Amino acid sequence: MSVNWTGLITMFRREYDRTMRVVVQTLIAPVISAALYIFIFGSVIGTRIDDFAGVPYIKFVFPGVLMLSIINASFASASSNLYFLRFTRGIEEILIAPFSYLEMLIGFVGSAVVRALMVAFLIVMVGFLFGAVSLVNPLAFTLYVAGIAAIFAMLGILVALWAEGFEQLQVLNTFVITPLTYLGGIFYSITFLPPLAASITKVNPFFYFADGIRSSMIGYSEANSTVGLFVIVGLVVVLGAVVVTLFRRGWKIRA
Repeated sequence: MSVNWTGLITMFRREYDRTMRVVVQTLIAPVISAALYIFIFGSVIGTRIDDFAGVPYIKFVFPGVLMLSIINASFASASSNLYFLRFTRGIEEILIAPFSYLEMLIGFVGSAVVRALMVAFLIVMVGFLFGAVSLVNPLAFTLYVAGIAAIFAMLGILVALWAEGFEQLQVLNTFVITPLTYLGGIFYSITFLPPLAASITKVNPFFYFADGIRSSMIGYSEANSTVGLFVIVGLVVVLGAVVVTLFRRGWKIRA
């Protein structure tokens, strides 16, 4: 089966143009937010905390701050993109275009991943200015960032299909994503936790997301890397299959 490259490139270009039209919201805002985290944990708190895992505290925390921004960027991109198309009936143009459902998935997810990578690049540049960045494995870092962005782009698609109003786009982010992120060890080591709390944290997939990025940046890992890899790949495959199935059934996208 041939790939509709023209259509995919058009979807990517449309999302890029949409990102650039509101660049303050899509790129500058997450960078400023991350810079505040870096300043607080690096210059204010980090200078009063001893090195951890052989690196300054800010370098231990930075991967979690970066992950938080990646999650927000990819989720917001995919959810707002698809919901806007539903709201304006623009999705009908995509449905009648020569796209397979897998190509639709690639178009929505790929454009969200690109936006997340742009945000990640800018935040890493800011991190370098604060001395917060190390990068021991650039390839693994890029793959982890892309994989995590893809997962939350697909979650954004699912929320956009379910939502009946713009305010509902933030329900999953507010009540699930944000709490699990902060409880996933982005600001602390699980070695600081009681045994029961540490065991519970290891059930949280966000722990493996943060640990994967951290291991690729500073070479320190608290999780089983094989388990973390299976978690990320498994979620990408399962969520991808669910989204394609819903697209095929036309759930909430067909009149």
